[in-house]
Amino acid sequence: MTEVGVIGGGIAGLTAAIALVKQGYDVTLIHAGIKNTNSYLAQAGIALPILEGDSPNAHVLDTIRAGRYLNDEETVWNVISKSSEAYTFLTSLGLKFEENEVEGGHSFPRVFTIKNETGKPMTKILYVRAKELGVNFVQGIAEALAVRDKKAYGIFLDGELMKFDGTILASGGYTALFKYTAGSELNLGTLIGDAIMKGAPARDLEFVQFHPTGFAGKNGVKLVSEAVRGAGAKLVTEDGERFVNELEPRDVVARAIYRQLQSGKRVFLDATGIDDFKGRFPQIYAFLKKEGINPERDLIPVFPIAHYSIGGVSVDLWYRTPIRNLYAIGEAASNGFHGANRLASNSLLECVISGLEVVRTICRDRPRIRETPELRYSDNELGDIESLRELLWGYAGIVRDGASLEEGLRKLDGIEVDERLKILAMGVLKNALIRKESRGAHFRRDYPYMRKEFERPLFWTGF
Repeated sequence: MTEVGVIGGGIAGLTAAIALVKQGYDVTLIHAGIKNTNSYLAQAGIALPILEGDSPNAHVLDTIRAGRYLNDEETVWNVISKSSEAYTFLTSLGLKFEENEVEGGHSFPRVFTIKNETGKPMTKILYVRAKELGVNFVQGIAEALAVRDKKAYGIFLDGELMKFDGTILASGGYTALFKYTAGSELNLGTLIGDAIMKGAPARDLEFVQFHPTGFAGKNGVKLVSEAVRGAGAKLVTEDGERFVNELEPRDVVARAIYRQLQSGKRVFLDATGIDDFKGRFPQIYAFLKKEGINPERDLIPVFPIAHYSIGGVSVDLWYRTPIRNLYAIGEAASNGFHGANRLASNSLLECVISGLEVVRTICRDRPRIRETPELRYSDNELGDIESLRELLWGYAGIVRDGASLEEGLRKLDGIEVDERLKILAMGVLKNALIRKESRGAHFRRDYPYMRKEFERPLFWTGF
């Protein structure tokens, strides 16, 4: 029986594992707990253009507009045209959506939600179903990809080789490389860097989406979902001045808040006009109350935080990497679906569709490992992660320029950190330096406009 290893316990990995088992594969999923995934933390919902009055065409246009025309149009259609398949797959597992919301960049209320903590029930129900179907769950963090001569043989866990005929990288993105993020602290992108060093280029690493409304309190950094703005909350300064259309795409709103903060003003989210905030957003209400804020009468202090890495391991339309028998899905992968800026709630859609699609690819490819060559394993210490986080936040944050990016590259050389993380951070900085324009989530104050010559992806091979 063909053995497939899935690295990551988020929605993309769990979807792939379920679909693989149904096709008769022997599946092992390596994860560090479903609660340690960005999928579990996802608040708002999943974008599905399946309601009367909506259409896949409208959703495609919204996605491309938000992505500032850098999207691969074939990929966008490939994902969005399968939305009804994603809906059927999820509801067949017993998932029941409660509301339909509108979020920034959407022209229709197509975001399907469950108490504004949609990722939690989605992840839980997928996990339970995968268990029922016999997926072999292994608790742990995959340390490295087992690759030789651009062919994958599995992964290393606790220094030991776990051999697989096919390996699916579903380990998430790299937003934890930035100082402020509300995502999983495990999303360092170590295996993305590992894949780069072993022959799989990364794509569009410069595009890191900053969520406009992060909240920092004594219990850490949290996220105040975009759905709160969709429900009518307003962004105001300490003077009560409203300064932006709250339903613009995230890059626009994040930079508007950044400018206010840079001018010395504090920024707040005013949600006092929302009826039954506690009932509509129970998770957000709970953590704000623990911080001494009642959102039904108090203003919520907010600031932008690193939220989603649009870039990742470069894959084709069918989620293959250039390394034979290695596939990548979800936030770990990049094939042009999001373009330069992810449209809100498109990520969970991508997770489900990429998980289903990669299984069809594996069924066609029929990966098989017959002989295993000698494979090297190096025990890498992560090193000075905090200095790396400070560097990327300071030199490759919400607003960038050539001088700061060059300074960041010089300082990166002196940080003692896992080479895989260093090469990933270098890719973020170098791609941002090469892209002499402002487009989507990438903004250069020295080039504050889009340029036609950069309406193309950038790839990073480490050289």
